[in-house]
Amino acid sequence: QVQLVESGGGLVQAGGSLRLSCAASGRTFRPYPMAWFRLAPGKERNFVAAIRCSDGSNYYADYVKGRFTISRDNAKNTLYLQMNSLTPEDTAVYYCARRSGYAIVTTSSGYDYWGRGTQVTVSS
Repeated sequence: QVQLVESGGGLVQAGGSLRLSCAASGRTFRPYPMAWFRLAPGKERNFVAAIRCSDGSNYYADYVKGRFTISRDNAKNTLYLQMNSLTPEDTAVYYCARRSGYAIVTTSSGYDYWGRGTQVTVSS
């Protein structure tokens, strides 16, 4: 089994930055991809970014491309999300998740382990 714990959320002004972390324990997150999703009030859970831990290749949702960077440290079993140029529309609970297969997908159903989430609030 895999346990995921997110951290690094908080309150930030528009234009600011935050770095989220997701610590994995139990089985290493290799070789399956890892991803970040977010859930805003009244919205569905949306895909943010994913990374293949085997080679570091990544994929981003259009609304975060150029602003967010996903990365990982396999030695520490830790996933990161560097978020820059934040806007109020980025306000949400951010979750990390582990893919249940080898290919990157953008649907929640494609991931089998989830953290409890960390709140990100961006003020105007």
